[in-house]
Amino acid sequence: MNARRKSFILLIGLLVSNALHAADTPANALLVLSKSDHTLAIVDPSSLKIIAKVPVGNDPHEVIASTDGKTAYVSNYGNGAYNTLAVVDLVAQKALPAIDLGALRGPHGLTFVGGKTWFTAEAAKAIGSYDPITRKVDWILGTGQNRTHMIYVWPDMKRIVTTNVSSGTVSIIEKTVGGPRPLAPPPGIPNPPAGAMPPPTGSAHEPGTPLGAPGGDWNETVVRVGNGSEGFDVSPDGKEIWVANAGDGTVSILDVSRKEVTRTLAADVTGANRLKFTPSGKLVLISTLRGPDLTVIDAATRTTIKRIKLGRGAAGIVIQPDGSRAFVACTPDGYVDVVDLNSLEVVGRVEAGGGPDGLAWVERR
Repeated sequence: MNARRKSFILLIGLLVSNALHAADTPANALLVLSKSDHTLAIVDPSSLKIIAKVPVGNDPHEVIASTDGKTAYVSNYGNGAYNTLAVVDLVAQKALPAIDLGALRGPHGLTFVGGKTWFTAEAAKAIGSYDPITRKVDWILGTGQNRTHMIYVWPDMKRIVTTNVSSGTVSIIEKTVGGPRPLAPPPGIPNPPAGAMPPPTGSAHEPGTPLGAPGGDWNETVVRVGNGSEGFDVSPDGKEIWVANAGDGTVSILDVSRKEVTRTLAADVTGANRLKFTPSGKLVLISTLRGPDLTVIDAATRTTIKRIKLGRGAAGIVIQPDGSRAFVACTPDGYVDVVDLNSLEVVGRVEAGGGPDGLAWVERR
C-alpha cells in the first residue's frame, strides 16, 4: 500500500471518528460513571445511546451536575486513597483540571446547591463545599462519625444531612439561627465600664451575613439508625429522612423536626446501596448489591408493593424529574436498567461499561 493510499485511509478514519463524537450533549441528559473504565458516559435519555465518554480519573463513585447543566463533578474515592474531584465540561464533552482537596481524602457523596459543590470526605470524617467561582474549598465541618458517606443539603443551605456507614448513624447538621450574642469577658476580667466600646459578638448569624453562607456556628445531632446506614433520601415535603441500613436490611424513618427515628421497617434490603423518593413522594426505591431486586415501597402505607428483577445487584439510582422513569446502575452486569414508574417494569437498558455506579441527571439552562 503506497503512502498516498495510507494517508487517505487515515483521513477517512479520522473523519468517521469525529462524526461518531459530533453529537451535542442534549438539554436533558443522563450521566453514568463506570468505575472499571474510569469514565463518565453522557447518555441521550430518549434513545438511551451514549453520546460521549470522558475520562474522570481513579475510582469514580458519585457524580453531580451543576444547576445550569454545563459542568459535572465526580468524586475520586479509593476508600481514602484519593483526594480529588474530577471536573467535566458537559458542553465541550471534555475533562477539565481536577480539584485537589488536600487533606480531605476519600471524597464520596456529592450534591450541588446554592452554586456550590458539597461533598463528603470519608477518610477525614468531614464534609465541605467547593466554590467554582473562587475555585476554592470555602467551608469544612467535621462530623466525628466513621465513613461519612452520602450528603443532602437543603435548598436554603441551613440544614445538611449525612449518613455515616460504619457508625450506623445519621448526622443532622443545622446552622445556628439568631442575632449576635455578646461574648462574656474571660474570668478575672471586669466588665467594661458604661459607654465603652461594646464587646465582640459571637454568633453564627452576624448582621448582613446570609444564613446560607458557609461559616458560623452549626449544631450537629447524631441519630443512631441501623448498621451500615448508607443510601438515604429526604422526602419531597422535607419532613422525613428515610435511611436504608445495609447491615440490618431495614429502613429507618426519621422525623426531621424532632430529629429522631419514628419507625423502622423490616424491608428485607440487606446490602442496600441507594434509596430514592419519586418526585411525587409516593414511592421509595431501594437498590441492593446483594440481590437482583429493586425494592419499591409505598411511602404512605410503609409497605413493599413490588420487587423488580434487575441484574445480579444494583447501586446508583437517579429518577427523571418528571417522575416517569428511574435509571438503576446494575454494577456487576455492566449496564443501567430503565424502569417505567407507572408500570413498575424494566423498559430499557443502557450498556454503560464496566462497573456502572454513580448516576446523575442533567438539565441545561
